[in-house]
Amino acid sequence: MNFALWSVLVGLLLILMALSGTVLARLPLSSAMLYLVAGLAVSPLGLDMLAPNPRLHTLLLERLAEVVVLVSLFTAGLKLSPGLSDRRWLLPLRLALTSMVMTVAAVAGVAYAVLGWPVGACVLLGAILAPTDPVLASDVQVQRPGDRDRLRFALTGEGGLNDGTAFPFVMLGLGLMGLHEIGAFGWRWLMVDAIWSSVLGPVVGALLGLAIGRLVLYLRREHKEAVGLDDFLAMGLVALSYGVAQLLHANGFLAVFAAGMALRRLEQSQTPGPASQKTVEKAKAQPDQSIADAVAVHPQHAPAFMAQAVLGFNEQIERIGEVAVVITIGAMLWSVKWHQGAWWLVPLLLLVIRPGAVALGLLRSSSSGGQRWLIGWFGIRGVGSLYYLMYAINHGVPSQLADPLIALTLSVVVTSIVVHGLSVTPMMAAYEKTVRKTLRRRGSSGARK
Repeated sequence: MNFALWSVLVGLLLILMALSGTVLARLPLSSAMLYLVAGLAVSPLGLDMLAPNPRLHTLLLERLAEVVVLVSLFTAGLKLSPGLSDRRWLLPLRLALTSMVMTVAAVAGVAYAVLGWPVGACVLLGAILAPTDPVLASDVQVQRPGDRDRLRFALTGEGGLNDGTAFPFVMLGLGLMGLHEIGAFGWRWLMVDAIWSSVLGPVVGALLGLAIGRLVLYLRREHKEAVGLDDFLAMGLVALSYGVAQLLHANGFLAVFAAGMALRRLEQSQTPGPASQKTVEKAKAQPDQSIADAVAVHPQHAPAFMAQAVLGFNEQIERIGEVAVVITIGAMLWSVKWHQGAWWLVPLLLLVIRPGAVALGLLRSSSSGGQRWLIGWFGIRGVGSLYYLMYAINHGVPSQLADPLIALTLSVVVTSIVVHGLSVTPMMAAYEKTVRKTLRRRGSSGARK
């Protein structure tokens, strides 16, 4: 009976989301907010159908968050079409390196000064809360490959990069707490956890993305084989990139992100132009599968078909993953010891530390003042922070620190889901309106000249 009730509730929620998708796009609401409410409804605070506990189900929660983040990182990589030589990459690189390190240091400093925690625990808290989330930030990210908007590109690139660049600081925090080997004077942490991991991860992902992509295109073009099951290709490449990187002690998150980017760059380098994209879209819209299969093996259109099919499948899996993880977050709020969380840290992080780190990190950059302000505001926290939290607890964080870490992290995540969900629609609509006006002014000015 419980399973049948679950089926009814999940079915109703998914159908509701399918029917109201266009309405939500116009309202100051996000889908994540509705999933959070659904999680609260099925928790012991409501129907008591689901009772996840962040102290008892740490491994399950870690794996759930890990898989969802990996899928989202691969999707983000597939959307970012410019090569690394494009100057727009300077913004996400500065955000994921300079601004993120500043955020870790600021949060750690506040925790040390106010909470009186050990240095390792302070660094760990900073690393958990510093990275922005690639899963819950889809409304402010690049909507399609080829989108040249600087704001969306910066936020998408940052979300893809800093889930990986934050990991060394998680390991540093654990090392300072005696839960991870960092070597004398931190040499092992610097050489292995920071440099080796962060450099080799993208290399592994890029090589595998190119190799698998070229193999599939060769089989399709030359032998009319390996057609269909692009969903297997997507998930296989995610799993392969992550697994190989982990076995080599490299950063698996950066590897998966780079694999998606490599697959997109391969498609761009071998696609003659936008006409191929339109041909693929028309073929996929046809009810006759043989038409799509013919385009999939066409020498000119095969790369675009492969990239679009993989991206489409990954976006669907990403949405399902978002439903699962946000409902789980809502359902486990009943078990949090909120009195151990410092709620004052939430506005300090979202209103002071994040905007300040962005302002300093993007100082004298090519972004406008308005873009820097929006980037500072949309530092959305979510599934990535949950993953790092569970990862740390599974590595032996003592209970006297685990409970306040859980309370602090979930207070930031839940607040971010609500306040960013309320603000994303009106603020991005205003931004898009400003961009259109600017483009029209430039067009009319060019016409007069």
